[in-house]
Amino acid sequence: MDRRTFVKATGVAGIAGLAGCSGGPTGGSDDDTETEASGGDGSGDSGGEETTTEPSDDGPAANIGMVYATGGLGDGSFNDQAQQGAFEAEEELGISFNEAQPDEVSQFSTFQQQFAGSSDPNYDLVCCIGFLQADALSETAADYPEQNFMLVDAAVDAANVDNYVFAEHEGSYLAGLMASLLTTRDFSAGAGSTAGDSTNVGFVGGVESDLIRKFEAGFVAGVNAGSDDVDVSTNYTGSFNDPAAGKEAATAMYNSGADIVYHAAGNTGTGVFQAAQEQERFAIGVDRDQSITKPSYADVILGSMVKRVDTAVYTSIESVVEGNFEGGDTIELGLDQEGVALVYGDQLGSEIPDEVADEVATAREDIIAGDIDVPSTPQ
Repeated sequence: MDRRTFVKATGVAGIAGLAGCSGGPTGGSDDDTETEASGGDGSGDSGGEETTTEPSDDGPAANIGMVYATGGLGDGSFNDQAQQGAFEAEEELGISFNEAQPDEVSQFSTFQQQFAGSSDPNYDLVCCIGFLQADALSETAADYPEQNFMLVDAAVDAANVDNYVFAEHEGSYLAGLMASLLTTRDFSAGAGSTAGDSTNVGFVGGVESDLIRKFEAGFVAGVNAGSDDVDVSTNYTGSFNDPAAGKEAATAMYNSGADIVYHAAGNTGTGVFQAAQEQERFAIGVDRDQSITKPSYADVILGSMVKRVDTAVYTSIESVVEGNFEGGDTIELGLDQEGVALVYGDQLGSEIPDEVADEVATAREDIIAGDIDVPSTPQ
């Protein structure tokens, strides 16, 4: 095992220094480069560095650059899921990848261009994780027309960009249906319980945007399908990396009678889990099975709306390795393509009543069959 250099900008001076490095994000000053080993599950600290296997004598099958979303590795959800796809490609396809973790949206352009302009190594693909990268990538892709890019959660109209989007509203519908069916009955499991006569559940979003409103829209539709008497309280914290704000928002919801809160807020959602434990209520995770990635909160996580960002990353890398990357495409992954799903919690899943699980399973099939049309914007 050798150490992969992990790049993290720490200020204007650090960014300027990186922008002048012809070797791309594989080095830098002591202030903006860290090397720390972490496991293959992506659960290391957000400023850490992971290990990588040695490439073969013939060199890696491809060199991949990863620019993560703000919020950081170690979020147990979105960024970690993207990293998992790169780890899988490293193991199965023999690629090598380097990573950059911007702290702010303004840094996306710097890291995208740093990878695209690198000559040592030349990057065969630059993966841009998160919808907030779209504006920067529109310019970067035009400036580097020979560079292949992939983008998750948004679409850039460029011949050298493949876009991967998800039907988050479909998976969120199932989460909302489960929440609605459980909050209207007396239910206890792990460290949480419902009041049985609750008339509201909660949704905590990160940055308010068309993308996160898709999560909200599907969740609200699922809640309404479960019961006409259950309302949804909504709060957008404005950040994907503010657990304190997530905790504050969720605590207010629990104090107002909500039994269950669903988050689509990256690391901000960690605060939702903290609030759920303190209030002895329940939460629903997002992007990965957060009962696994956040095991200390598994006793209050009913389930997670998983989003297979790892599949998007792996598929895009595979297309480069196999020489069939085309660019200019937008690929949507929904329930039918197993791009999204509701998975039950590792500790609490077995406690979900069969009739609730059966109704959720039926709804899944009805969505795939086209019998349920899930809105993608809040109604």
